[in-house]
Amino acid sequence: MTQSTPRELGYYFPAEFEQHEATWLSWPHKEASWPGKIDTIYPNYSLFIKYLSQSEKVRINVGSEDMKNFALEHITKAGANLQNVEFFLHPTNDAWCRDHGPAFLINPNAAQKKAIVDWGYNAWGGKYPPFDLDDVIPTLIGKHFNLPVFYPGIVMEGGSVEFNGQGTVLTSTCCLLNENRNPHLNQEQVEQFLYDYYGMKQVLWVDEGIVGDDTDGHIDDTVRFVNEDTVITVIEENKADENYGLLQHNLKQLQQMRLLNGKQLNIVELPMPDEIVYEDQRLPASYANFYIANKYVIVPVFNSKNDDKALQIIASCFPGREVVGIDSVDIIWGLGSFHCLSQQEPLI
Repeated sequence: MTQSTPRELGYYFPAEFEQHEATWLSWPHKEASWPGKIDTIYPNYSLFIKYLSQSEKVRINVGSEDMKNFALEHITKAGANLQNVEFFLHPTNDAWCRDHGPAFLINPNAAQKKAIVDWGYNAWGGKYPPFDLDDVIPTLIGKHFNLPVFYPGIVMEGGSVEFNGQGTVLTSTCCLLNENRNPHLNQEQVEQFLYDYYGMKQVLWVDEGIVGDDTDGHIDDTVRFVNEDTVITVIEENKADENYGLLQHNLKQLQQMRLLNGKQLNIVELPMPDEIVYEDQRLPASYANFYIANKYVIVPVFNSKNDDKALQIIASCFPGREVVGIDSVDIIWGLGSFHCLSQQEPLI
């Protein structure tokens, strides 16, 4: 018997700006992701947890009791609300929970109002083996909470998709159509998986990611929904910068798009930070990698002249939330920031 798809059963992926029960994290422990710097990321990572824990649960995957105690020490020092912090003994290969964590779907009318999609995970096209522990995280979480788990059987990462909560998903051709993900699928077939397993009705595509992004151009570094018909998109102001043309191309595509109701997108332009290069490598620093929590919007900042301007623009898009900038100069050496590190669990 063929399994019904989430869409057939009335499940869909809600927007990040809707209310959360929790935020999921996988405690960072892989030194190779922050070579020579992993110890420097814990204070600001723990500050992130402090803000999350003010208004929702923080559920953290750890590999051992020792790792749990180490994490607890850091987040206690940061002043987190420990009553809202829960640990799960789920060993991981790496910390990027946006991509290996559970994709939570909801259906308010179902007997089980929440379900999980366990997409295949191959560390962004097989770049960083091993990834076997990360690949099973959604199923472990589903088992723990006795939730239905769906298996599409293709590779998909949470950072590659962005949702407006009204049936539209935004993604990028450079990532989802990259031959290192699902070479056997064409664009139309990929779209069908987005419809069937995220419960979507419309897929909107931009072409480009930013320079230095080892995920092949995740959307969460470039374009983000702030409400059902408004996006923030990053633009590069310096015409000599490698990102200038790429981001102008995306901007033009966004201007042509129409939502399901025929409306154009409201587009808010967000500057890019100054170029960050470390050990001759350009890092994918972007203010668009913010995370929308219940009470706060947590934004990576980079000691750049554009930090304050970016925070003000983002704050103007979230009148009901407080916008907080957290230094991400060391964290971005891992080639991702707060959005890449987290995955929301909706409240229902």
